[in-house]
Amino acid sequence: MIASPHAASRSRASPVAGQPPSGSPAPMEKLSPPVWPGSLRLAGNGLDRQLPCRVLQSPLAGVSDRIFRNLVRRWAPEALLFTEMVNATSLELGHGRGKVEELALEAGPIGVQLFDHRPEAMAEAARRAEASGAFLIDINMGCPVRKIARKGGGSGLLRDPELAMRIVAAVAGAVRIPVTVKTRLGWCDSSADPVGFALSLQNAGARALTLHGRTREQGFQGQADWAAIALVKRALTIPLIANGDVRSPEEALRCLALTGADGVMVGRGTMGAPWLVGRIDAALRGLPVPPIPDAGQRLALAAEQLEALLEARGEKGLLIARKHLGWTCQGFAGAAELRHGLMRAGTPEATRELLARAADGFGSSRP
Repeated sequence: MIASPHAASRSRASPVAGQPPSGSPAPMEKLSPPVWPGSLRLAGNGLDRQLPCRVLQSPLAGVSDRIFRNLVRRWAPEALLFTEMVNATSLELGHGRGKVEELALEAGPIGVQLFDHRPEAMAEAARRAEASGAFLIDINMGCPVRKIARKGGGSGLLRDPELAMRIVAAVAGAVRIPVTVKTRLGWCDSSADPVGFALSLQNAGARALTLHGRTREQGFQGQADWAAIALVKRALTIPLIANGDVRSPEEALRCLALTGADGVMVGRGTMGAPWLVGRIDAALRGLPVPPIPDAGQRLALAAEQLEALLEARGEKGLLIARKHLGWTCQGFAGAAELRHGLMRAGTPEATRELLARAADGFGSSRP
């Protein structure tokens, strides 16, 4: 076990949200990026992959469905996006197949993230995902949700390194495409050995690692420890993707400068901000950063999300849409009152009326 480096990075400034206080569009800005290294190569077991965009969209349970991914693609057409995480056992039983089978309906690279505690189930699920067109397979070893960790999946594997390595080896041996792992610094500070765990993952067959800079015990509290990510990066020969507290192009540039990582993965920062991946990608390439959509454009985007979810999910689509609309309708005058109304609207018609009334006050156009 190594000494915890967490304290070394706690003096870092708080993350920048990257959201303007009003609905006015931000001007095109040009940040100072590191030297653009070009595309990122991920080795497979016979089928390598190239990532032209070094910003990845994190799998988000209940968020990163096909409709959400299509919105992210509007700003970042080349980015690697992920399905919501898929339970390998459920896939084996016939549940959750839609998350995998719908890959053929999308343009651009889509990774499938799997979780489970059974190596054989994970290997079979990986084969199915590869056959359905997955760009790569990612193994979840970081989800902090109690019911998943308690059953030995997600971050629960941090407490059973031997099983974790058996799962990686089984999945890597089952497919030709690259197998990656998304994980955390450890279960808790006292037992964390991020360098040792990462090296074991590499030796077991992982072809890249995404590291969230918190332990499972921390959940999403406190700050992501970028100094710890830097230690792991220096120890590995496979690509390392940094994750945690990257909510703006400025944060992404600072994260890469401090960690030396090969790319960044963004997650919660894209909830209500599907443009974030594209803005960061532009910053890393040294290109003008697209402005954040103004109030009218956000409202148009919210209306588009509503209609897409209603078409895809029927009556249930309205319930799903509420959280997306709540995230999207922020940062402009009257947003809080609008969100309150949207949460209480009981029909699609009432929801449409609220959005249309708000849009009349700003003017709207498709972002």
